[in-house]
Amino acid sequence: MIEGKLNEIGTSLLYGQVGGGPGSSIGPVHRTAIAMNNQAKLVAGSFSHVPSETVKVAKDLGIDIDRAYADFHDMAVKEGTRTEGKIDFIVITVPNHIHFAVAKAFLEQGINVVCEKPMVFTEEEAKELVALASAHKAEFMVTYTYTGYPMVREARNLVRTGALGTLRVVAAEYPQGWLAEPIERAGTNRQAVWRTDPKYAGVSCCVGDIGTHVENLVHFITGLEIDKLAASLETFVEGRPLDDNAYILLKYKGGASGSYWSSQVAIGEENALRIRAYGTVGAIEWEQENPNVLRFQKKGGPLQLLTRGSEYLSAAAGHVTRLGAGHPEGYFEAFANLYRNFCNVLMARKQGRTPDPLDVFPTVIDGARGIKFVFDCVKSSKEGATWVDASFDI
Repeated sequence: MIEGKLNEIGTSLLYGQVGGGPGSSIGPVHRTAIAMNNQAKLVAGSFSHVPSETVKVAKDLGIDIDRAYADFHDMAVKEGTRTEGKIDFIVITVPNHIHFAVAKAFLEQGINVVCEKPMVFTEEEAKELVALASAHKAEFMVTYTYTGYPMVREARNLVRTGALGTLRVVAAEYPQGWLAEPIERAGTNRQAVWRTDPKYAGVSCCVGDIGTHVENLVHFITGLEIDKLAASLETFVEGRPLDDNAYILLKYKGGASGSYWSSQVAIGEENALRIRAYGTVGAIEWEQENPNVLRFQKKGGPLQLLTRGSEYLSAAAGHVTRLGAGHPEGYFEAFANLYRNFCNVLMARKQGRTPDPLDVFPTVIDGARGIKFVFDCVKSSKEGATWVDASFDI
């Protein structure tokens, strides 16, 4: 476990945030997750498109008013050219449609980036960010939160070390029920308003919002690369312009098969992300709503319930474990684990050290892979759920 390691670096990095102002649900989550590690301090921000709201948030968070910016372009230039106290990274927690512009502005200043998913609007934008991050030697993390859970890291280790043998079948799903009614029309739920509007969400609601989590989780754990897919994107709420349910069949390079289901009209479901992977000699199953347990079974053997914090787990799981066995860890801890790994890598770079190989997190490449997945699903669905080439090469 890493209980004694969390604060060994101390607060030695500085960061800024774009978005996360009044009414934001995910912005404060990022700030809380970062604060849990005591590695970075928030010193600048453009928290809202309303200048007075940005100033208020800055005051509430103890940020100097001269570093509360009305415009993120102005913030990128001024923070990027500071001679003292320059931010080490920017956190992007705005709606999808401006992810690209914000990320590009800060990458061009050589500032490391953390961005919410889906990373951008188009495949072309994704490729440009990959190129910019490489050109400026910037770290870029996309917050696919669920990869931060210890038992997801254990699942990844089991697959990657051959405990399941050769993978044959993967089944993953992410059902929610919060959009079963057209709540976006009331205008009171800001999340519902922009996630269902193509101007702000992009080409997909359900697949873009939570289907990308399915794709990323499967790839993170298994390492499988998609070869082709066939998708059916559906809209059950009349008048909604984007999908609220999706079924996807997949063929992976190497011969394995997969099926994904994502839905936001599954009444009674909350955040029921789940993955099952079956190989030639073993199988695993993990559920986000019961994140501290991993089901593992070897061929011909008994079902094993592996639990977070146990001594028999791998170093990969132990590296992101915060509490002893029996004390549940959840969403905030998983989020904080991603930030801990990200900040560890930034510190290693600043100090000229080689980063710990256990400090992994979803990168700009993973973000680009997710965007291609969304567009491949939309293309297949528009063509009558036909199989389309979904190989990723960037």
